[in-house]
Amino acid sequence: MTPAPRKTLVILAAGLGWNLIEKHRPVTRLAFRPVSPGPLSLTCPAQATLRTGLPPSRHGIVASGWFHRDLARPFFWEQSAALVHGRRIWDDARTAGQTVGMAFFQQSLGEALDLVISPKPIHRHHGGILMDCYTRPEPLYAELCADLGRRFDLFHYWGPLARASVGRWIAEAVQLLFSRPDAPDHLFVYLPSLDYDQQRFGPDSPKTAAALTETLAQIDRLVAAAERQDRDWLLTGDYAIEAVTAPDGAVFPNRLLRQAGLFHTRETARMLYPDFFTSRAFAIADHQIAHVHVPDPADLPRVRELLASREGIGEILDRPAQIERDLHHPDRSGDLLLLAAPGRWFAYPWWTDPRQAPDYAAHMDIHNKPGFDPCELFFGFPPPHTSRKTERIRGTHGRSGPGHDVAAAGLFPEARSFAELAAALRRRLTP
Repeated sequence: MTPAPRKTLVILAAGLGWNLIEKHRPVTRLAFRPVSPGPLSLTCPAQATLRTGLPPSRHGIVASGWFHRDLARPFFWEQSAALVHGRRIWDDARTAGQTVGMAFFQQSLGEALDLVISPKPIHRHHGGILMDCYTRPEPLYAELCADLGRRFDLFHYWGPLARASVGRWIAEAVQLLFSRPDAPDHLFVYLPSLDYDQQRFGPDSPKTAAALTETLAQIDRLVAAAERQDRDWLLTGDYAIEAVTAPDGAVFPNRLLRQAGLFHTRETARMLYPDFFTSRAFAIADHQIAHVHVPDPADLPRVRELLASREGIGEILDRPAQIERDLHHPDRSGDLLLLAAPGRWFAYPWWTDPRQAPDYAAHMDIHNKPGFDPCELFFGFPPPHTSRKTERIRGTHGRSGPGHDVAAAGLFPEARSFAELAAALRRRLTP
């Protein structure tokens, strides 16, 4: 008789870099090992690779947001699972009758799964937010809140109030899920707790050490719950955060392109908004990478030369170089891909006069900004405005290669790369 397949728990912990284990030497029963990340050390590309075993060139998640050419605008942090291309590593398991769930992964809404839970706030028409989570089956979130005695706190998930303790609700909810008769055979959980204070204060800071202690306590609860259920488990980071070394580590490619007359804006109520319809070059920034779109190929040499002269840009990859590194997607990648120099990162702003900043610049608005904005982790003045001071950011990520390993524990000790982890998981889940 064929033995029943073993159940699993997969934990993806944001910002769990090998550098943290080496620096802070946490006291833990977990046996960590270094694993090299994928070609883009960013949230959504890492999650997509773990789900498909594919590189960004094939699963299409080239950053946590990108420019949609048919709509002529960028979108960040979209949640539709259809954005991730490729077969899932669990497809054969579900075909064989096993159940699979996913908790707090980005781009999970509409995924063909037996359980999904993800933050999905409702933005009120006249301002304010209804904190809510999307779940399938639908009553699940209400049932979890009733059992835990509290709702998931979205304001601690991102923004100036974000803190490491946000993962406690997730860890406790997973323990409740395991106690249910309909608990999925295989559960993928994203734990964001370790990300915030590394960006605010840097990976070597005492604040990060405290966040690491808190995060490991949450992971211990998850691992213990899995072991009580006789589940195999895998823990891995998605990227390592490196210290910002310059007093202001931000690099502003759009300012450079605007000064050269290539990035176009339109003035509305004395504020400058981007004009993506007529711009000859613009950058969509995400931490240490930026996709530069150049609609007219005749402008490429000038744009490359202009950006190559800017301190803080480590590499400029054209399309052949992106293809060679498994980074190029024909519909989503930029014509040039910028990689920041060590200790530097890319900021999206194009204006220099603060009075010309668009209205969303001083607010927590992850969907309208044409680039990731870590300054949203700080309050500005007056609250609840968010900061616009890029010099406050002390940690960043996106670059990969030597020195950027993530930390892993549990299953597959032989795997030495993120792609090997995904391939081993696929084999493990295949009946």
